[in-house]
Amino acid sequence: MTSKSDGAFPPLESINKPYLTTDELAYYTNLRPQTWRMKACYSQQPEGLRPLRICGKLAWPTEAVKHWLGVAI
Repeated sequence: MTSKSDGAFPPLESINKPYLTTDELAYYTNLRPQTWRMKACYSQQPEGLRPLRICGKLAWPTEAVKHWLGVAI
């Protein structure tokens, strides 16, 4: 089994958990995690893609990510 640090993320269509980590969001959008952290810090994320802040970490809503990327829900 490969770890997530190897870049082995499941297809976005098959994810059914309510929130994605910043690393997962970065993988699916082909942007670096730091880019998404900066967007969250300065409120520059796309419309409807507002993260929750949980104990200093960002949780991005899976349904909003799927909608934004045009993945069938």
